[in-house]
Amino acid sequence: MTELDFDQLYSTYAGKLKQIAYSITRDLHIAEDVVQESFLKAYKKLGTVQDTGKIAAWLRSVTRRTAIDFVRGEKRKRWMPADQTVMEQRISEQGAVESTEKKVEFIALKEEVRGAVFQMGIEYQSVLVLRFDYGMSEHEIASRLNLKSGTVRTRLYRARLHLKKAVLDKQPA
Repeated sequence: MTELDFDQLYSTYAGKLKQIAYSITRDLHIAEDVVQESFLKAYKKLGTVQDTGKIAAWLRSVTRRTAIDFVRGEKRKRWMPADQTVMEQRISEQGAVESTEKKVEFIALKEEVRGAVFQMGIEYQSVLVLRFDYGMSEHEIASRLNLKSGTVRTRLYRARLHLKKAVLDKQPA
């Protein structure tokens, strides 16, 4: 396809794709960014499209996946890392380390999280420790433990759920 065709695709589908992105992200500015990113991905892969009659469905699919990936990425960013220096930095950035009481609460939370990690099965422990203590990516963990990346991703997800449940169950109501 030529540059002119791509411009026409953009003007034809950008509005609808923005609606799709907004329905997933619930933020207009983020939805616009998702549409831009989707069109960049589409531009790079435009030569691989065999049936131009299905280009609209393909663009919707690319946009939907890009928006979902963005939302997942934002959730990951909000995950509290287990590394002490990063945790202390985040808390100090929020101004929460001013008092001794807050420091003690932080240490107690950290110990609680560590205790919950070591009560898990070894398959969950290993992926969490490699991810948060050593900063390894899912791919690196997979190669280190001779697992598939999908298995590592699933174990990380389940381990986080277990941690969340364990920590919330110990919190006073």
